[in-house]
Amino acid sequence: MPNYLAFASDNYAGICPEAWASMSEANTGFTKSYGDDDFTDRACKLLRELFETDCQVFFVFNGTAANSLALASLCRSYHSIICHELSHIETDECGAPEFFSNGTKILLASGPNGKINLGDVEYLIGRRSDIHYPKPNVLSITQSTELGTVYTTSELEAAGETSRKYGMRVQMDGARFANATASLECSPADISWRAGVDVLCLGGAKNGMAIGEAVVFFKKELALEFDYRCKQAGQLASKMRFLAAPWIGMLKDGIWLKRAAHANRCASLLAEQIRNIRQVEIMFPVQANAVFVRMPDHLVSGLRGIGWCFYSFIGAGGVRLICSWATEEADITALVNDIKKLSDLP
Repeated sequence: MPNYLAFASDNYAGICPEAWASMSEANTGFTKSYGDDDFTDRACKLLRELFETDCQVFFVFNGTAANSLALASLCRSYHSIICHELSHIETDECGAPEFFSNGTKILLASGPNGKINLGDVEYLIGRRSDIHYPKPNVLSITQSTELGTVYTTSELEAAGETSRKYGMRVQMDGARFANATASLECSPADISWRAGVDVLCLGGAKNGMAIGEAVVFFKKELALEFDYRCKQAGQLASKMRFLAAPWIGMLKDGIWLKRAAHANRCASLLAEQIRNIRQVEIMFPVQANAVFVRMPDHLVSGLRGIGWCFYSFIGAGGVRLICSWATEEADITALVNDIKKLSDLP
């Protein structure tokens, strides 16, 4: 029987074996709490090695907390954050960035394929400079984007230069940073701090972990009292080792990239197989682990009637088919066959 949930979300996938093994290892005996343990220390060291810099690392439960607390640490209440109009912090965080920053305003820029247009950014910055307008202080970039596209190194460097020109900080929502890194086949440092990113919210759950994201400050001074923010927001885990330990399993032997590369390959294979099906149109370049498809309503309802689960994407339209570390070629074949059958119906 087909796995009808296989393309709904990478959050639907379970825990990959390497992350599970590390959690199991952490579940032996007694150890210190609240992050003062060997597993948290080892995970932080591995992340510093990965990014080739002495960064400050914090582990939180989820992406909403990671993004919101990171942005709050970079802003005062009278500041503003510029992001793409489809960014998660605008469409899917239930106002959490504004809440945790005591009212910082989000300003929206447009841009094709989910990538922010730097001309729009400069327009928003220069539109007003009087005291009645919230002062732009952070540029938020999503990598990979909500539409499954990937910022190149040069695009990120340009965003960093624009931000520095106006004295702004750069925060990166990296819920699928692993997929972007695998797609670009580059050093994680090259598409983060070397490109001008000040704070990265590094995704774990979508890459095969059970729970948890890492907030990585590349400039330690920006992390001042961030531990207090985490505590106040209910993000300081008493048994922190279970948030930190999976990172050890994922980072050893490059597993985090191997898992992400598999998801990317599955998305490419899916796109290749549906590209020429009648009534089906791929909406955006497939560069990471997501395929956005425009289909007529009867085809969408027909697939759902069979049992396939997927999201109709807010803002961009169409449906999103997303692959994970656990996607199998048999899942792709089953979905493609059903799409072909339905597309042949009158």
